[in-house]
Amino acid sequence: MPLTPLFDPNEAGRPMRVAAFMSGSGTNIIRLLERERLLRSRDGSSPYEVIFIFSDRSDGLCHGERIAHETGIPYFSYDIRAFYRLRGLPRRVNILEGLSARKEYDRVAAGLIATFEIDVVALGGYMSYTTLNRCVNVHPADLSILAQNGERRYVGDNAVFDAIAAGETTLRSSTLWTDQGVDTGPLLMVSDPLQVELPESLDLLVKNKEKLIKAAEAHQDRLKEIGDWKIFPQTIEMIARGRFALDESNNVHVDGDPVPQGYRE
Repeated sequence: MPLTPLFDPNEAGRPMRVAAFMSGSGTNIIRLLERERLLRSRDGSSPYEVIFIFSDRSDGLCHGERIAHETGIPYFSYDIRAFYRLRGLPRRVNILEGLSARKEYDRVAAGLIATFEIDVVALGGYMSYTTLNRCVNVHPADLSILAQNGERRYVGDNAVFDAIAAGETTLRSSTLWTDQGVDTGPLLMVSDPLQVELPESLDLLVKNKEKLIKAAEAHQDRLKEIGDWKIFPQTIEMIARGRFALDESNNVHVDGDPVPQGYRE
């Protein structure tokens, strides 16, 4: 079965050009930039280059401008809340209902991607649904875990809470090649596990939702350190080196071998 690399460095003849998308603190983007600098320092070159940073927020909660200023990378901000407000649309709408508006919003980013000849978009804590193609997202759950209906079990904004509430004893992060669904694209990489350590029994926490939410938030912060911050830059680097490919059925392969449960070291 023929394989199509997500990026072919031999065909491109240059490093992979990456656009970094973010909404908040940008810690995933910081780790991506740190990895690029490390590779340049250690090897004399990096297989990828972050070309610009894009944010869907223009307030002080987004640190994109600061990161861009510190690294000398172009920065663009297009506030999605203002976009919806000026059109009289609610910010939280069903994806299908709001798809045309989201496509309109994404035209600005799509123009930047075309102008800067971007190969891959790195979604590092980008909180907006996007209709853009060729995106890598990082998600705080093991996306190889399926529900009884065969769909991925822990998707969406509350994945860590849902996993802990369901009794999972370990948590993992995943990277995926996005499609038009929510956390439904081809699974690329899965992180090492984080052990779930609760302050009291799960039965008691389930009866006190505030405590369970607090426990989930603490675990998600810890999961970033051993999960997101490691596999997000590693996935981008592996794509840039031509190691990830898809077959005709969108199954993921690494170095020519199938990885149906996501690549794991």
